Amino acid sequence: MIRPRAPGLILSAIVLAALLLPPLLPWRYDVIDWGGVRAPPLSPGHLLGADGVGRDLLARTLVGARVTLAVAAAAALVSLVIGVAWGATAGWIGGRVDEAMMRVVDALYALPFMFVVILLMVVFGRSILLVFLGIGAVEWLTMARVVRGQVMALREQPFVIAAEAAGAPPRRIVTMHVLPNIAGVALAYLLLTVPQVVMIESFLSFLGLGVQEPLTSLGILVKEGADDMDISPHALLLPGGLLVAILICLTVLGERLRDRLAA
Repeated sequence: MIRPRAPGLILSAIVLAALLLPPLLPWRYDVIDWGGVRAPPLSPGHLLGADGVGRDLLARTLVGARVTLAVAAAAALVSLVIGVAWGATAGWIGGRVDEAMMRVVDALYALPFMFVVILLMVVFGRSILLVFLGIGAVEWLTMARVVRGQVMALREQPFVIAAEAAGAPPRRIVTMHVLPNIAGVALAYLLLTVPQVVMIESFLSFLGLGVQEPLTSLGILVKEGADDMDISPHALLLPGGLLVAILICLTVLGERLRDRLAA
């Protein structure tokens, strides 16, 4: 059984370690130690060993976690902005506009998201900016549906009807009365979106279409560890275990927030 505070503490520890520890280590994540190729854990200067070209595994794993979390957070924010704007507009206007906008969402749901992101990488080139923009641009659909439903329900509330009767413009009603009341639900689904984005980014990096060298990410490290699994199993277990821990913590936190708001 997972204790209530454990996911938050574990995730906070991972984030702090990824942000603060790399500059304190004796080797940078991109510096090659020619004498430490595939060094085992607890080797001199390499606490958790080195990879197949002599780069420190602890430094690379921490920097990879930082990059993966940064890309996931940025992509999730892109999906939040698009999803809230789209869903709030459709839910408030209603009628044919709502029908047309939600048919667009349904059509996008039918597309293979991974194919769309990979196509963007191939057409426009590979960059960390395009990675989170591309992922965020296809991960907003669920957010849009949730926000639309919440806005449609709030439109019938007395305080919204009173604001309309008082002559308040629609933009002011939405920004001052509607959006603050759906902020908690949007935040909960944002936390549930982040693990999905982490998985997509890691998969793209695993395929070589995500973050590019000299940067690294957990997906790249898992790929490199899988290639050397028979020689250096710790090179796969370390980033793979960290990736699983991040996904579990984010999912548990998002589900708990969603359940608390629904109660």
